[in-house]
Amino acid sequence: MTRFALTLEYDGTPFFGLQRQLNGPSVQGAVENAVFAVTGERTNMVAAGRTDAGVHASAMRAHIDIVKNIVPFRLMEALNALLRPAPVAVLDCKIVPGDWHARFSCTGRSYLYRIAVRRAPLTLETGRAWHVKHALDAGAMHEAAQILVGTHDFTTFRSVHCQSKSPVKALDKLDVRQTTGAFGGEILLVETAARSYLHHQVRSMVGCLALVGHGRWSKDDLAAALAARDRTTLGLNAPPHGLYFTGATYPQDNDNKETDR
Repeated sequence: MTRFALTLEYDGTPFFGLQRQLNGPSVQGAVENAVFAVTGERTNMVAAGRTDAGVHASAMRAHIDIVKNIVPFRLMEALNALLRPAPVAVLDCKIVPGDWHARFSCTGRSYLYRIAVRRAPLTLETGRAWHVKHALDAGAMHEAAQILVGTHDFTTFRSVHCQSKSPVKALDKLDVRQTTGAFGGEILLVETAARSYLHHQVRSMVGCLALVGHGRWSKDDLAAALAARDRTTLGLNAPPHGLYFTGATYPQDNDNKETDR
């Protein structure tokens, strides 16, 4: 049995989420079906994180176990051929030690949230950014965001369906910056990093930061919502289609335990 680490890119629009679903297509199902077509083996893909319906990924890490003798490059090429036309691509494929685990070995996860600010409707970026018509104060949003950095009880920003044992999480980074959109208007980028997150935590934080950007909330209002530890005090939950899983980090990334053999 060989364990392969995959790096996946996908557009979450047509999927019911990353995890295998009984009622619709999933990223996991698409990859596992492609693996079966290549190897004749049923495998269980394990990913570094979970993404909801409509959420995207530019570098989701995952692992699969395969008995068939196949080199990583050939496996990657075969999976990409069989995944078409689903919007899923294997960007990288490596053999890793059997105790390497995409979820439990992961020491950090990063997300990016994109907000497109312009009056006109989105066309080329439909489903890939949250469309906001009125200007947002990125500076005020960034300043307020620093209130959330650190170790806190994030109950206010936690979905009622969250299965995490504790609402306490350590947020390492929450930055907001403004750039020019490739297709017009402005793009606000919200970048965050942490070891792990609560269900809907990033979207909930972004939604409340948008209220700050619109001047409807102050940073004190955000601090009060955090301190309340009460989901009913949440101001706004941002939509899923602006969210991207952008990276996972592992101790092995720095000690050359992965191989392309």
